[in-house]
Amino acid sequence: MKTGVHHIALRTHNLVRLELFFVRAFEAQVLRRQGSRAVWFQIGSGVLMLEVAETGEPTVPEGLMDLLCFPIERGELESFRERLTEMEVPVEAETQFTLYFRDPDGRRLGVSTYCFSDVKPD
Repeated sequence: MKTGVHHIALRTHNLVRLELFFVRAFEAQVLRRQGSRAVWFQIGSGVLMLEVAETGEPTVPEGLMDLLCFPIERGELESFRERLTEMEVPVEAETQFTLYFRDPDGRRLGVSTYCFSDVKPD
């Protein structure tokens, strides 16, 4: 079986705001737009879909610690931090390899230079 991420769908009550965030923070290019209901971005070999949440659908719970983390090159961590600062998006935690922050809906995101191919199996 082939493994990997096919697509990730994030639901939002403010599609325009979330789309702008991903365009600015990740320099994401729109792959497909489905009217005012959804926007798709190519993310590596997968697709990130932003979809309009239905009326009454719950928002992201405050303080949720689930994480969606994107890879970046080792030399890009500081420039990404600067981009977040320009966007007035606070870094809420960090490690040697990873910056953690929140999207406008409060979803926890990260960017990381950590290379899993360096990990030896137990």
